Amino acid sequence: MSAVELTATEAARWALRAGLPLESERHAEVAATANHIHAVVSTLRDLDFGETPPATHTVEWEATDASL
Repeated sequence: MSAVELTATEAARWALRAGLPLESERHAEVAATANHIHAVVSTLRDLDFGETPPATHTVEWEATDASL
């Protein structure tokens, strides 16, 4: 998507192309949501993380007692 906002008509066309036909009253709503998501992602892309290392993720598994 470019810097130009997605219109309701374009949102309907893209949804149909993806196999997700939309009711006509939802076109503007979907376009507004897509534009908001695009704005948030653009802001995140502009952040400078510099030398920040990636976060690690660990999951500690807790044994469950099924006999209860």
